[in-house]
Amino acid sequence: MINQTEDSVRMREALLLAAKGVGTTSPNPPVGAVLYHGNQLIGKGYHEKAGEEHAERRAIRDALERGYADRLKNAVLYVTLEPCSTYGKTPPCTEAILSSEIGRVVYGMEDPDKRNRGRAKALLEARGIQVQGGVEEGACEAFLRPWVRSVETGLPWVTAKVACTLDGRMVRNKERWISGKEALRYAHELRLQSDAILVGGATVRADDPALTIRTPLSTVPMCKQQPWRVVMTRDQSQLPSGAKIFTDAYADRTVVYEQVENFEEMLRELHSRYGVVRLMLECGGTLLRKFLEVNLVQEWMQDMSPIIGGGPFSIVPGDFLPSELHLHEVTVQQAGNDYILHGFMDP
Repeated sequence: MINQTEDSVRMREALLLAAKGVGTTSPNPPVGAVLYHGNQLIGKGYHEKAGEEHAERRAIRDALERGYADRLKNAVLYVTLEPCSTYGKTPPCTEAILSSEIGRVVYGMEDPDKRNRGRAKALLEARGIQVQGGVEEGACEAFLRPWVRSVETGLPWVTAKVACTLDGRMVRNKERWISGKEALRYAHELRLQSDAILVGGATVRADDPALTIRTPLSTVPMCKQQPWRVVMTRDQSQLPSGAKIFTDAYADRTVVYEQVENFEEMLRELHSRYGVVRLMLECGGTLLRKFLEVNLVQEWMQDMSPIIGGGPFSIVPGDFLPSELHLHEVTVQQAGNDYILHGFMDP
């Protein structure tokens, strides 16, 4: 008899594994998998990097390396996303499942990619394997929101990160930094999860930012590349040639867009040409406002420092937006003296 609670617990284990791949698998999804024989965990794995083994194959290989080859038959595979069933940079995972004689496959959400959607269930059931979809589906869908957006729209998921004083200013009078050290770690964690960071030319000229991952909350995986540094500017010739983003060890990961009129087309190119699934905005208020005006922001992270200083540089300068934007799933947590507010934009 199938234990639904047990299935949910094990799918949650797979989701924890999947989280290890956030920021390194693009344009592929971060996926986790666990293998159980009865009540025994015999293998686990996650998709670490595009072009390398998918989570299901890693879990099977892990079981073999542990000496559990004889327990693969009739084992249960839990995977956060429907197994792929077509050839890409790696063979389809359905082949590995069939050759291992796994008895049951449980997945969290159906693959939105038309090449795979629903095919795994039909292929596996035709060979006598029990298949159950939709286990912890909501959690899996929430986790894979950025990748699903990229598949369905060809656009990256955009997260706006802002640091501000309590009165909503993005610049202090005589100090460079608004955020404290603890809050900066949250910003670098978001960089770790992102494929690209976007700023405006004014930020490059004023701050000379490195836009690299330095002090995140998590350990940086060996396979993680520094994010693409994307600069939007009216006149590229006005950007300082000696800026860090043009002269450091990652200068080849700097991209400049000049005189952009259609933001959506630019985002589409970032996805198709550079494999960007998750884009982080670290721009000033003027450019941030333009993204908000055309509803191209899906996620919001705001670091609020308990400082009141006034000044002209507000988060969203100017008049009212064309329409109000509302956040849901809002959380607030303390980081040193600062407070980190996080939420998702309503569709």
